[in-house]
Amino acid sequence: MEETLTYESAWNELSAISKEIENETISVDELASKVKRASELIAFCQGRLKAAETEVSRIIDGMENQKEG
Repeated sequence: MEETLTYESAWNELSAISKEIENETISVDELASKVKRASELIAFCQGRLKAAETEVSRIIDGMENQKEG
């Protein structure tokens, strides 16, 4: 994965690949590489979402602990 890849850019690229596949504008020669790239992008997005969920939970837990103290 690229170091500068963001969730938004990954999502946009994934959407573009999806549209190419749906519209059948992708050649058979490119299909395997596009599916592989889509798989990488999905894994990247899932990782980002999980990291964001973990961080938000940590922040909320910290706020709740401050209220109790």
